[in-house]
Amino acid sequence: ACFRLLCSLLLPALFLSGILCICLVLLLWGVRLWLQRKKQLRSAGRDGKQPLLVAFFHPYCNAGGGGERVLWCAIRTLQKKYRNVTCVVYTGDRDATGEEIVEGAFRRFNIKLIHPVKFVFLEKRFLVEASLYPHFTLLGQSLGSVFLGWEALLKCVPDIYIDSMGYAFTIPLFKYLGGCRVGCYVHYPTISTDMLSVVRNQDTRFNNAAFITSSPLFSKFKLVYYYFFAFMYGLVGSCSDVVMVNSSWTLNHILSLWRAGACTSVVYPPCDVQTFLDIPLEVEKSTSEYSIVSVSQFRPEKDHPLQIRAFAKLLKERVGQQPSLKLILIGGCRNQQDEERVNKLKRLCEELGVSDDVIFRINIPFEELKRHLAEATIGLHTMWNEHFGIGVVECMAAGTVILAHNSGGPKLDIVVPHEGHVTGFLAEDEDSYAETMAYIFSLPPEKRLEIRENARRSVHRFSDQHFEDTFLLSVEPLFK
Repeated sequence: ACFRLLCSLLLPALFLSGILCICLVLLLWGVRLWLQRKKQLRSAGRDGKQPLLVAFFHPYCNAGGGGERVLWCAIRTLQKKYRNVTCVVYTGDRDATGEEIVEGAFRRFNIKLIHPVKFVFLEKRFLVEASLYPHFTLLGQSLGSVFLGWEALLKCVPDIYIDSMGYAFTIPLFKYLGGCRVGCYVHYPTISTDMLSVVRNQDTRFNNAAFITSSPLFSKFKLVYYYFFAFMYGLVGSCSDVVMVNSSWTLNHILSLWRAGACTSVVYPPCDVQTFLDIPLEVEKSTSEYSIVSVSQFRPEKDHPLQIRAFAKLLKERVGQQPSLKLILIGGCRNQQDEERVNKLKRLCEELGVSDDVIFRINIPFEELKRHLAEATIGLHTMWNEHFGIGVVECMAAGTVILAHNSGGPKLDIVVPHEGHVTGFLAEDEDSYAETMAYIFSLPPEKRLEIRENARRSVHRFSDQHFEDTFLLSVEPLFK
């Protein structure tokens, strides 16, 4: 009787599920046909041909960071190469006009576009902001990006879609509903195998709170959630026709998560190395003071406390030695949280007794940044698993002796031997940073000059021209 009851319930349920699935497929097929019709109704150009519409999904295109430099360089590169292409940018920067955004790109990055760009302004950008999701942030932002992507698709159906900001969950939307050829440029994976190991090993970090690491139950739950998210992330990412990544570190993670090796390639971000190469390089003059410069936003992952602790340790070991040393922390403060972080760092300096030797320079003009780098002996960088490290490249181009973290992009791509010669140094913790800084200062000035020259020669791999060549080679399949 029980079995008969089960069958009588199960069969209608299966039948109903089948009907709902068919309805859903028909609905999605109808939406796709409707969007294709919208695409066909686009007006033709002056030569009677419809221009190829290439859309970049970049909700924060006016932010002025390294990711935005990639965007504008990519657009300029396509405009140079393809005549019958119109570039579109989906953005949520509704507080600026299209002209102001393009002018901002020219002012910040010295990138002048050849043709006008079409901007599609999105109203629902708040859906991808981390502050909206205090818990399950990765999942919340990813689902939010699908709704934002849907708004973008409704407003403009392109021929080619490129996600240039890491919103992989929008890719299937444009491929299967929009009928677009799809590509993406990945600055860093939304989730990585390193993040999984941090939770698995119950390490307390800025993205893994102490209350989770102290509870085996919470840790297991978070691990299951991360594995589920990693599976979904791999699924949507593998829909891409073309995948570009910014470094070997990102490549390794994307290959293990997306398993799309055949269409994945490394395209180093374009760094404005020429601006820094203009700084003359010569043997240091005898001076009463050496400076160590750090350039990075005041964000938790940049690990400024490590820089201050290592510097304090170095000063302790150099008591009474000349010349004296100064640590200059240069960075951007985006909001009140960043400002509070700076105040905490200042309190740490007081605790360690190094307040007089640490200088904070916040939101400074570019020319002042350039001057500090020109005068510095060491360029310092402490972020664990930095996905690439534009700041590291800039320090090397400016002629500082770089000391970066022994992980991520700096380890695999940037601070590597050039033609068999040393280009800089790597460290991992307070002791190794202090020891390596002491070693760099102990070198004769001529030896330091040799390392700086090697570093400069090596950074041509990260120039605008190299980016243009590798970017065009990677996106070629989208234009066939």
